[in-house]
Amino acid sequence: MNTHDKGDPAPGDRTVRADEDTRGRGLSDHTQKRIGLHLRAMYDTVVQQPVPDRFRDLIAQLEASPPDEATS
Repeated sequence: MNTHDKGDPAPGDRTVRADEDTRGRGLSDHTQKRIGLHLRAMYDTVVQQPVPDRFRDLIAQLEASPPDEATS
């Protein structure tokens, strides 16, 4: 008689159950804080960079055009 006849899950079933058990837990608080610190540091450097001239020109063109032209 094999383990499947006794009602024991197959080895693959155990893996699925283990995945289901950990799926809803997410990241630890420590890991979330570290990711947050790194993201803030990266974002701060991006915010400090100047806006490229081509974006400034595009914004100026959009602001100068009538509303009908800007949406088409």
